[in-house]
Amino acid sequence: MSEFKLHSPYQPAGDQPTAIKELTEGIQAGDKFQTLLGITGSGKTRTIANVIENVQRPTLVMSHNKTLAAQLYRELSDFFPDNRVEFFISYYDYYQPEAYLSAQDKYIEKDLSINDEIQRLRLRATSSLLSGRRDVIIVSSVSCIYGIGSPSEYAKLIVSLETGMEIPRNTLLYDLVDLHYSRNDIEFKRGTFRVRGDVVDVYPAYSDEGLRISMWGDEIETLQLFDVDTGNIIDTVNEFKIYPASHYVTTKSRLEESIKQIREELQWRTKVLIDEEKFLEAKRLEQRTLFDIEMIQEIGYCSGIENYSRYLSARKPGERPFCLLDYFPDDFITVVDESHQTIPQISAMYGGDRSRKVQLVDHGFRLPSAMDNRPLTFDEWQELVKQTIFVSATPSDYELEQSGGVYTEQLIRPTGLMEPELEVRPLGNQVDDLMEEIRDRVAKKERVLVITLTKRLSEELSEYLKNVGVSAAYMHSELDALERIEVLYKYRRGDFDVLVGINLLREGIDIPELSLVAIMDADKEGFLRSETSLFQIVGRAARNAKGKAIMYADRITDSMQKVIDETERRRKIQREYNEKHGITPMTVAKELKPLVDPSLISSKNVDFSKEAEEAAQQDYLESIKVAEDGIQYKASPAMNEVTFESKDKLIEHLRATMLHAAKNMEFEEAARIRDQIGKLEEEL
Repeated sequence: MSEFKLHSPYQPAGDQPTAIKELTEGIQAGDKFQTLLGITGSGKTRTIANVIENVQRPTLVMSHNKTLAAQLYRELSDFFPDNRVEFFISYYDYYQPEAYLSAQDKYIEKDLSINDEIQRLRLRATSSLLSGRRDVIIVSSVSCIYGIGSPSEYAKLIVSLETGMEIPRNTLLYDLVDLHYSRNDIEFKRGTFRVRGDVVDVYPAYSDEGLRISMWGDEIETLQLFDVDTGNIIDTVNEFKIYPASHYVTTKSRLEESIKQIREELQWRTKVLIDEEKFLEAKRLEQRTLFDIEMIQEIGYCSGIENYSRYLSARKPGERPFCLLDYFPDDFITVVDESHQTIPQISAMYGGDRSRKVQLVDHGFRLPSAMDNRPLTFDEWQELVKQTIFVSATPSDYELEQSGGVYTEQLIRPTGLMEPELEVRPLGNQVDDLMEEIRDRVAKKERVLVITLTKRLSEELSEYLKNVGVSAAYMHSELDALERIEVLYKYRRGDFDVLVGINLLREGIDIPELSLVAIMDADKEGFLRSETSLFQIVGRAARNAKGKAIMYADRITDSMQKVIDETERRRKIQREYNEKHGITPMTVAKELKPLVDPSLISSKNVDFSKEAEEAAQQDYLESIKVAEDGIQYKASPAMNEVTFESKDKLIEHLRATMLHAAKNMEFEEAARIRDQIGKLEEEL
C-alpha cells in the first residue's frame, strides 16, 4: 500500500512545528473541526502537507476559485511527487446555464465550452479514488459539491483486463461503448478506441498514454502502454483497469428503468399543466422530453442528461445528489483553504441554482425531477466532510464556533517579514498628508495603494493625483479579468505609482513593490471597513520589508482597534523570532512576467532577435491605455503584420496557446488569451 511521503529541502520553521503537532493530534483524537489561523507567507500549505503525511489519510483540499486551486495543486504536487495528487475543478472554459426570464419571456439555451484537459483531470481524480490507493489528495474548487454520477454505478462499469484473460473481442468493444468510449479508426483521441485486426488500441479519457490490447482469438495475449504520438511502447503490464469516459454512466438495466420513470413523470406533469390551463407549457414539455428520451434510447446520452440524474442514479425525490465527496473512503479529511471566502460560497450555491430551476420547471422547459440535479446544501456538505481543517488568515465566526473557539496560530514567517506598520491619522487633511507619503514612496521607486469608499471618490482622487503630477490609475468593477491583469502588470512595472480603488481584496494584488496602503475614511464601519476587510487590505503591504498601512479616521472603531491590536501582537511575535534567529527581513522577490508570451511574438517561420521581441512586446504594452478610461485592447501591429500572415493565423495560434495555458493550470493567462481571441474575432 502506497504511503504519503513529503519531499522538501527545508525543515518546518517558526510556528510550523507547533501547528503541525496540534493539527495532527486533533485529527488523531477525532476532532471534527479545527482552524488554522495562518497569515500570508507563513507556509500554511507546507504545514498542511506535513499533517497529511502524519495522518496518512486521503485528503480533499477545497478552494474558492480555480486560480488558487491550481496554485495549491502545483505546491502539493511538488511536496508529494510519488503520490496521487489530483485536480478537480469545473471543466467549462465558458458556461451559460439554461435559464428562462419570465419578465421578458426569453429562454436562454445552455451554452458551454468544455476544456478536455480539465475533464481528463477530473476523470483521473475519481479513478484514483476508486483504484483503492490511500495516498490520494484531490485539490478542488467548490464544483466538488455539484452532482456527478453514482460511484457505485461508475464502479460497476470498470473494465478489468489481465494477460491470459478470455474475453471475445466484440464483447470487449461493446463494454468500451458502455463506458462512453467511441470507435474512431481515423482520429485517435481521448475517450476513443480503434481496431486493427486482433489489436485494440484504447485511449483512456483520463490518461496521457494509450493501451494496446493484443489478442489471440478470445484470449488477451499482451497489454502494453504506448505513446499516442509516436506509437512507441512504454511498458508491458499484466493487468489494467479501464474507467468510464464520463461520470454520467449507468448500466443498461438502470437506463431502461430510468426511461420508464421519465415517461411516467412526463405523463403526470403534463396532466398537471393542462389542469392549470398551461397548454403551451404542457406541449413544450412533452416535445422536449420525448426528444431527450429518443436520444437516450438511440445513443445512451442527450444534451442536458444531468437533468435526469435522479433516475439515472436511482435516487428518491429530494434526495441529495452524488458528488465527488461520495468517491472518498469514510475516513478522508477535508482542508478548506481561505475558509472565510470558501464557506460563504458553498452555502450560496444551492439557492442560486434552485431559483433558476424553478423558472424552467414552472414554464415547461424541464420536469420537476430536474430540481434534484443540484449542488449540495450547506447542511449536506457539512455532514459529508467528516474531519475538517479550516485555513485562513481571517477566519469567520462560523469556523471559530465549529472548532469550539479554539484555533491553531501560525503567525511567524520563516522569511522574517513582519506585518505592516500601522498608523491612524486624522481625516481633516488626509489628502495633503497622503500626498507627502506618496512623494516619499515614489522617490524610492515603491508603489502606493489607496482604498476609497466609493467609485466616484476613487475617480476624483485619481484625477487629482494626475493633475498634481503623480502618475496614478484607478481600478473599478467595469474592468474584466484581462484588463485587471494588464493594470497590475503595468503597476508592478512602474508605469504608474499609485493605484486607487474601492475593494481590491479579490483582485489578486500580490505586489512586492507595494510598500504603502492608505485607507481613506477608515472609520466608516460597514462591509468595506469590517475587521476582516481591514485585515485583508492591510495585508497587501505584507510582502515588502518597509510595508506600512495608514488608516485615515477621526475615531477608532471596534474593527479598527481589533486590527491595530492584532497587528501589533503579530509584529511583536515576529520581531522576537527575528532577533532570536538573527533574521533580517527581506522584501519578497517575485518575477515580473510579460503579458505577452514570446511564442505569440516569434513565429516558427521568423527568427526574431531578442531586440525585436522586446520591441514587439513594448508596442503591445503601449497599446494599452490606463487611467480614467480603463483599459482598451488594441492589437499590436508588430504581432499582426510581422509575425502572422493574417488575423486568422494569429487567432489559430492564440487558441493553441490558450489550451496550453489551461493544461498548465494557468487559468488567468488562458482567460486573458480567450478574451484576446474574442476581440480579434469581433474585428474580423
